[in-house]
Amino acid sequence: MHTYTADAGLKRTLKQRHLSMIAIGGVIGAGLFVGSSALLHSSGPAAFLSYAITGLMVIMVMRMLGEMALSNPAAGSFAGYARNAFGGWAGFTTGWLYWFFWVVVVGFEAVVGGKLLQRWIDLPSWLMAAVLLLAMVGTNLRSVRGFGEFEYWFAGIKVAAIAALIALGAAFAAGAWPAKSPDFTNLTAHGGFAPNGYVPVLAGVVVAVFSMVGPEIATVAAAESSEPERAVVKATNSVIVRVLVFYVGAVLVLATVVPWTQFTVGQSPFVEALSVMGIPGGADVMNAVVLVAVLSCLNSGIYTASRMLFGLAAAGDAPRSAAHLTSRGIPRNALMIATAIGFACIALDYFSPDTVFAFLLNASGATILMVYLMIALSQIKLRASMPAVEAKQLRLKMWFFPHLSLLAVAGIVAVFISMFFVDSTRSQVTLSAGALVVTLLAYQLRRRFAPRLMSAEAAPPAPAAAPGRDALR
Repeated sequence: MHTYTADAGLKRTLKQRHLSMIAIGGVIGAGLFVGSSALLHSSGPAAFLSYAITGLMVIMVMRMLGEMALSNPAAGSFAGYARNAFGGWAGFTTGWLYWFFWVVVVGFEAVVGGKLLQRWIDLPSWLMAAVLLLAMVGTNLRSVRGFGEFEYWFAGIKVAAIAALIALGAAFAAGAWPAKSPDFTNLTAHGGFAPNGYVPVLAGVVVAVFSMVGPEIATVAAAESSEPERAVVKATNSVIVRVLVFYVGAVLVLATVVPWTQFTVGQSPFVEALSVMGIPGGADVMNAVVLVAVLSCLNSGIYTASRMLFGLAAAGDAPRSAAHLTSRGIPRNALMIATAIGFACIALDYFSPDTVFAFLLNASGATILMVYLMIALSQIKLRASMPAVEAKQLRLKMWFFPHLSLLAVAGIVAVFISMFFVDSTRSQVTLSAGALVVTLLAYQLRRRFAPRLMSAEAAPPAPAAAPGRDALR
């Protein structure tokens, strides 16, 4: 079976602390800080169950991904595992869909960051969005260590902010607060624990899933760490803490501190909680935290999109120029392509926010679920074809295989079906399905007009920075 080394020539300078923080808080963004208001508004206190159900699915996907990464580290990213399991078409479509998702995220996060800055700076949001994007590109161009350091500190700020709010909220509810007695009535008052029934809770999984994606970035970044296997294990295990504390725990505390009827869709429930607890300057504090979260997601998005395109090029599924590395081990061409599309998204938001830019956001909406589905199916296929002796020797195994793997697949498919029956997400399913069809057609064209580059046969290019790849270990 052919495998490729998509990490050939990359500098292995990311430390364990970088990858640990990336896995725990790297892509916690506006989806939690602001988007959770929609679930709390529709489901009441039971909203935390939506995050619990979604988190269980994400944990299982990460466990399957970790198993494949340790059993076949030479396969590169999860596009490589899909290629090994189902053939070239699977690796091609998985890689390009994941790349498409993140380049749109790059543009979106830059646009959001520009709008957040308008609270303090009276300049056009598109101009500030462009400046933020350039700043994060500079961070990524300098070195992978620079990316890791930035992500470590900014993700750390997010994690510290959420942890502080959970601690303050728990103290407030428990009565460890000036002139405050223990009070947990908000969980059952105002119509009950699930005031609108449990259907909104299940429908909320559709919303929650998009605020929880991203821990798989740590397995991509592990290729640039000095101990990739250890990094994968820690990333896989830390996602459990990430889900239970920073999503389930935070939303449960919010529902305890604030009556669910006070939450407004589109406004940060964290700001409302700080206001109820009487903490001054809550709006400015949370605006700053959300801005940090956006910059962190922007930084991660640029990194992930560039590495995925680099891996596709190494497999012969993208132009070979995208696999070129600088002397610092940075896939500059791949990074510049992601940057160009990020600027295009900023322009589209300026000229056509309600049509073209909205179209791109919707078209990328469900592609991450398609990638997760392919990860799960690849793990089932590769594990089933593995000799029993090898399966017993796996350092990291999916629990209760194949039952939980199949349950994860069923859960992802159920989310797809649910999205189709929810008015606000139906267009995401249809447009993302269109993106899948376009990608499959592109693969067929590639087979026909560039047969020499077929990934099953092509050797990886010789990256410019391959000599001295371990110089900075």
